[in-house]
Amino acid sequence: MGRLVPAVTRALDVLELFLESEGALSAPDVTRRLQLPRTTVHELLTTLAARSYLAPVPEQPGRYRLGVRTYQLGSRYAEQLDLAAEGQQVAREVAQTCDETVHVAILEDTDVIYIAKVDSTHAVRMVSAAGRRLPAHCTSVGKMLLAALPEAELDARLAGRELTGMTPDSITDQDALRVALAEIRERGTAVEHRESNPDVSCVAAPVRDRTGRVVAALSVSVPMIRWSADREGELAELARKGAGDLSARLGHRGTP
Repeated sequence: MGRLVPAVTRALDVLELFLESEGALSAPDVTRRLQLPRTTVHELLTTLAARSYLAPVPEQPGRYRLGVRTYQLGSRYAEQLDLAAEGQQVAREVAQTCDETVHVAILEDTDVIYIAKVDSTHAVRMVSAAGRRLPAHCTSVGKMLLAALPEAELDARLAGRELTGMTPDSITDQDALRVALAEIRERGTAVEHRESNPDVSCVAAPVRDRTGRVVAALSVSVPMIRWSADREGELAELARKGAGDLSARLGHRGTP
């Protein structure tokens, strides 16, 4: 590993202060928070402002906010993001932790499409594939994504829709689905027991982009022979963490 350049490190430390601050910062603010000499802070702020990474606040002399260059870099990063590729990487990390099958899915109309999948190494595991489409109301990822929709959009998608079941345990009544979705919103995770596969249960958590919008869901799927109430709790936390990691890769800050 190469040597870190102290001046660059300090400049990045200054920029990262704005991730924690709601407003503009002054040189004394930066000096106090980073414990750097005043002369060094002045030089860093002057340099960053000259390169448009920071911008002086006209109505607040001596204070700075993030400049247009940071927005340009962030936008270019967002353009290069590949949800499927990022999801596959995070799914792999989650699967390595629990050795169960992990999916990442997106919502299309009232179906989910699996865009990433990593298998368990167990002999008994679920059979599925990236690219597969399933009714959203029958899956944990789908219910998680439906629960995240604004009420008006949910109504529009479900209007006149017959909910076809995949197993005897699938939800096929819209009123029952809406009750389940309300519980998911309150809990923050979605669970399905034998609703898409009679031998499998799943738990899912929401994935958010940099704007906070739910754009996908990550689930952990387990054959019923390895499922229990305790296991559900463990996997729910793992799904939350995985979804949070993927959200962070997409630029989201805060709880997924």
